[in-house]
Amino acid sequence: MNTRLFNKKPVLVAEISANHNGNINTAKKLISLAKKNGADAIKLQTFTPDGMTINSKKKDFKIKNGTWKNKYLWDLYNQAQTKLEWHKELFKYSKRNKILCFSTPFHEESVDFLEKLNCPIYKVASFEITDLDLIKYIASKKKPMIISTGLASEKEIEDAFKIAFKYGNKDITLLYCVSSYPAPLADFNLNNIKIMKKKYNCKIGFSDHSTDIDVTKSAIAVGAELIEKHIILSNDKNSLDAKFSYPVEKLRNLRNAIDKTYNLLGKKNFHRTKNEKNNIIFRRSIYVSKKILQGEVLTKLNIKKVRPGYGGDIKFYSRLLGKKSPMRLNSGDRFENKLIKSILRIK
Repeated sequence: MNTRLFNKKPVLVAEISANHNGNINTAKKLISLAKKNGADAIKLQTFTPDGMTINSKKKDFKIKNGTWKNKYLWDLYNQAQTKLEWHKELFKYSKRNKILCFSTPFHEESVDFLEKLNCPIYKVASFEITDLDLIKYIASKKKPMIISTGLASEKEIEDAFKIAFKYGNKDITLLYCVSSYPAPLADFNLNNIKIMKKKYNCKIGFSDHSTDIDVTKSAIAVGAELIEKHIILSNDKNSLDAKFSYPVEKLRNLRNAIDKTYNLLGKKNFHRTKNEKNNIIFRRSIYVSKKILQGEVLTKLNIKKVRPGYGGDIKFYSRLLGKKSPMRLNSGDRFENKLIKSILRIK
């Protein structure tokens, strides 16, 4: 397992994507604020427009609906790209800020480029999950892989996982993801996290494109071990990913919500805390309610199930009725378990 990223608590990955707005200083500000506000890692995207699409104005290349409606694919990726010449500096800047930095390569050439920068982890984007040649190539580098599963059928997820494993990668994290931008609540089926966790012997996380922090908390509650969230400067309303990104200045709120939900899950085995057990005294137990003489029959009039819980175990109460007391007892005395066992001849 990738010990560089995973610890006990869930991992929070801050995705910059296009929210640098073509300015490396904005990217650096996002990195430093993400670290300050609780992110465990920074993720970039590594591509060039010609590695993504064709510079064509034909209708096939025009986005017809959604957040980027009426943009041509070339123009979108040209605007969104994190310039290759920035990468080395951003990796170094992340290291100085003591936060792990990795990236999503969108084609084999991007992998080669990132290898020269010693990129420690690779992510496969949801839209690339069917590019098995790319997955093979990334897997061959034998570095931890994160595979996002938005849009993918169960068969496509299985094919991607098997190919990555077959070609040498034994450290794979799968992310449940809804590839809508932003993702409406009606599109989520967080039980997919449970389903993938049961099927695959690997870490399962959640790539969140929603605008509701409760979705993230719910994902943690059903077993997500990594949360990926797009970040943006709070005063930026015009970035390409603004509609589904989280203000980096408020990222601490998300970090705290993740940790609080995780802590509420507690231990994997059934557990009661010492603090809770201290209140066991408010359970009912068996007490003498009326003076009992030696040899007197025990009845509902002289022994009762009452609070507090210092007396004998009430599970024996019905069995005691009709039995004779071997000793004198006064009202308010505990009917102790030792006495109960001697009357009922329990060893």
